[in-house]
Amino acid sequence: MARAVAAQYANVTPVEHVYPLVRSQKQLDRVLDEIEEAPGIVLFTLLEKDLVARLEDKCKQINVLSLSIIGPVMQLFEAYLGAATTGRVGAQHVLNAEYFKRIDALNYTMIHDDGQHVEGLDEADVVLVGVSRTSLACSALLCGGGGV
Repeated sequence: MARAVAAQYANVTPVEHVYPLVRSQKQLDRVLDEIEEAPGIVLFTLLEKDLVARLEDKCKQINVLSLSIIGPVMQLFEAYLGAATTGRVGAQHVLNAEYFKRIDALNYTMIHDDGQHVEGLDEADVVLVGVSRTSLACSALLCGGGGV
């Protein structure tokens, strides 16, 4: 979202700092130190109330604008669905059966790439054949063992 907004300003070249998976006070301390060293607008998606409060307090203290970009979206969903959120941190990163199915397909593809290990080709959903090591064709095997 920040990139889309920054693109609306012709003479602005944003410097982006991304801090994924901040889930502890120690991790947040490191982020807060860096924000203090290089202040700017802080957009965040933290859910844990203690971390949110600490981040917002620090931003106010050092006079840095901050905004939860997940909060308003969650409120919109809650209003539409008529249900409260689970508040599960990292819920979008849960490793489920679909994830492991995709990983299996990628592993299958890598094992059979460039005609290596032709045994098991009958398990593939799709086989692409072409000149090896070119951008014009792909010799990799796709969708092995159930598909991606």
